[in-house]
Amino acid sequence: MVNRKETNPDGGPEAAFGARLRREREARGWKQDDLGGRIGYTGRHVSGVELCHKSPTRKFSIAVDVAMGYTDSVDSFEREWRKIKHGVLLQGFPEYVSLEGRAAEIRLFEVGVIPGLLQTREYAEALARGAVERGVISTEQAEERVSLLMERQGALLRTVPPVLMAVLDESCVRRPIGGLGVMKAQLLHLIDFAEQPNTMLQIAPFSMGERRPFNRAVNLLTLPDRSVVSYVESETQGHLDRELSSVLPLVRAYHQSQAESLSQTDSVDVIHQLRKGTP
Repeated sequence: MVNRKETNPDGGPEAAFGARLRREREARGWKQDDLGGRIGYTGRHVSGVELCHKSPTRKFSIAVDVAMGYTDSVDSFEREWRKIKHGVLLQGFPEYVSLEGRAAEIRLFEVGVIPGLLQTREYAEALARGAVERGVISTEQAEERVSLLMERQGALLRTVPPVLMAVLDESCVRRPIGGLGVMKAQLLHLIDFAEQPNTMLQIAPFSMGERRPFNRAVNLLTLPDRSVVSYVESETQGHLDRELSSVLPLVRAYHQSQAESLSQTDSVDVIHQLRKGTP
């Protein structure tokens, strides 16, 4: 082969993905254009992934699995993509997501935006588009971000769903995201959420002032064995904590935030009033 560039499977997770992709493709006697035609991409794109010039995406990986017969198998390329994706997520978040999917109780506190588990797809897409416009992520990464969020939400639809409590700073419901139509639907979604038998929704009003115990997102999980895990995230760092001495102060502060916040009835009334202000 003329001008064949070698792959380097030891160059990192993406390089290993690319090297395996080439190996599997060539084992089937396919050229890059052949595989590209089967999965809806160009041969040049396939080459870019193989040589680590392009990052694999979830959509790409799923298409490769279908073409090569690896869907839902231990050899799935999507499974490898998830390992890559988790490698660049904030520390602690991949493990948090795995625990979240089997938690008996989930407690959320959020400032500024509706927490992911309570977002509509359109609201999540608006946030993702904003990140694309700011140059933080690519369009494909935005699609993957929304897909992963929908998977997280789907994991909670179990025979015995978790108890899900959310305390939202008032800024979450007052900050317009995605335009009036998207925000109206999101607020209605919160009202519907509050009506579920396994949920509780409260708004921490601006009037709490300095009494608000948290200034950033805090997640608390109670696992089936009754142990409690906390996950606290900033813009650049995430921290998963299992140590009881560290988690208990957050649990106490969460109880304080619930006591200071509006009742669920009053919180829903506030959301209804806000919806009336949207056409």
